[in-house]
Order: sequence, then structure tokens, then C-alpha cells
Amino acid sequence: MARITQLLDAGQTLSFEFSAPRDEAGAERLRQTLARLSLHQPQFMSVTYGAGGTTRGPTRDWVHTIREDFDIEAMPHLTCVAHTRDDVAGIIDDYRSDGIENILALRGDLPQTAESANQAFDTAAELVSFIQERADWDIGVAAHPEGHPMARSREADLTHQAAKLANADFALTQFFYRAEYYEQFVGQLLARGVDTPVIPGVMPPTNVAGIERMSALNNTEFPSEIRERLESANSAAERREIGVDVAVNLGRELLELGAPGLHVYTMNFSRAASEVASALGWPAT
Repeated sequence: MARITQLLDAGQTLSFEFSAPRDEAGAERLRQTLARLSLHQPQFMSVTYGAGGTTRGPTRDWVHTIREDFDIEAMPHLTCVAHTRDDVAGIIDDYRSDGIENILALRGDLPQTAESANQAFDTAAELVSFIQERADWDIGVAAHPEGHPMARSREADLTHQAAKLANADFALTQFFYRAEYYEQFVGQLLARGVDTPVIPGVMPPTNVAGIERMSALNNTEFPSEIRERLESANSAAERREIGVDVAVNLGRELLELGAPGLHVYTMNFSRAASEVASALGWPAT
């Protein structure tokens, strides 16, 4: 298996993101999704980590499945919210024993059922430093081209993000729908002396309610022209076609801007993600 920085050095990458399912029906769907998307020969796949570690076990299991059954590099997400230093150290040690060399370090969101956070780290930057002390890994972080929803100001947010990315090996962005947001963000990082590779995240918009909800949570614009196209669709199939078209056009713009790759958010479904990958030059083989 390879480190993500090595994969990026070799050329523009394709990667997919999945969530660890919570039941057998979801697990079977994910197996089918992995089988289909693995045909595109992505450079890596990532598996999310639930709020407060709610999918800690399944995340590790699915990372193992991707690496062993599909021979594709898999990167676990790791959040530090609601975890002690010993909790995080144990997770790192487990992944070291599995031969993991790539990880995405995130602050994460507190579980809705929790009243307070019992945690040793307040920021992803602190988690990155802790991981670096314990493992020789490639460490990725999250980036927010439109600004973090909890930021005090745009300038404070850029200062924080630049410092975080400067100490990481690469970054994956939150989804967005205008290429200029990515271009501006990377330019602002460069102006602060940060040239860490930033891989843009692309999510085919196929569900108005879902995109509205996630956009509100993540401070992401849901452009009215995309919303109107989706609302005028007469079927789920037509909405998927629109979502794929939006993602393909955005992806093409980002690659032309020199993005080091594309990270496709799949929501554990394969068809739209597969169509996007094929249209952008990564056909299934």
C-alpha cells in the first residue's frame, strides 16, 4: 500500500468516501458499492468516524475490508471529540498494528446525546501533533473553502486553517459548488506561505432536502440555480442526472485549476459517483 503523499506525487488522484454502516442491510449495500467503485481503480478510499466514536469498531473493520478485499489503500477518519488521550492513543496503536499509514485527523462533532465533552483535545491541530508523536503517518486534515461554520471571522478562520494545514501532509475539503471558492482558498493559503496539497471534495447534489441540511450545517452555499434544476426534475433518475452533471462540470473546473485530485462523497451509493468518475477520465475497468 502507499502513502497518500506518494500517490499525489504520481498525479491527480481519485478517491471516494464512505460511512461505516450500522446494520447488515447497510453493510451489504456498502459491499456492492465498494465492488462497483473499486473498478475505477481509485488511488484511495476513506471511511468516516461517527460522532464521539459511535462507529469506532466498524470504521476499522471497513478500512481492513477495503485494503484486504479490494487491494485499495484505505484511510480511516479519526475524531478527538469526547475522547481522552488514552482513548486516542489506543486507536492509533490499533491502526499501527494494522499497517495503516494514512489518517484523516478531525475535531468532530459532539454526539447529540452527550451533555458535555470528556476530551483531551480541543482542535484537530492538537490531534495532529499527538498523532505525529506516536506514528510516522501521512496525516490529512479537513479544509473549509467557504469558512468553518464556527469561525469568529473570515480572517481568524483563514489564520486557523493555514496553521492547521501547515502542520499536515494534505487536506480534504468540505463539499462546495463553485470552483472559485477553491481557487480563492488555495490562493489565500499560498499568500500565508502554506502549500499543503488541498484535495477538493465533490458531492453530486441529488437530493434537495439533504443538500440543504448539510449546507446549513457546514456553511456551504447551495446555489439557487442548482436547487431550481433539481426542483424542476420529474423523477429520482432525472435528479441523479442533474447531480452528476453538476459534479462533473465542477470536477472538470477544479482539475483544470490544478487541483491535486478529487475526493467524491458517495453517501454509500455507487451509481452517481461512478458516473462522475467515468466522465472525468477514470472509467471502470
